[in-house]
Amino acid sequence: MGRTTSKDAQALIHSLRSAYAATPTSLKIIDLYVGFAVLAAIIQVVYMAIVGSFPFNSFLSGVLSCIGTAVLAVCLRIQVNKENKEFKDLPPERAFADFVLCNLVLHLVIMNFLG
Repeated sequence: MGRTTSKDAQALIHSLRSAYAATPTSLKIIDLYVGFAVLAAIIQVVYMAIVGSFPFNSFLSGVLSCIGTAVLAVCLRIQVNKENKEFKDLPPERAFADFVLCNLVLHLVIMNFLG
């Protein structure tokens, strides 16, 4: 039973890797950006767990900024993806402009929250 599970997991990983190889470069760059934002949030949470959260609003601002940016980048990825039929009429420039504007609003709110 353990052997088939290992083979199934390897087949799944191989299938995902081969499917992701066909992904356009622009979507891979957005994926890297999302991964970086999530990693930065995780590092901040680990740092807070080790050192402490003296200025708690600063910690919340940093983590919410990272997570909010990652969510907005995922929305950008969904809108820019050519295989997504819902946003086929939306030009990529408009999606990027929405991403930039929403990031600007997000970070203005975060700066206001910092005090």
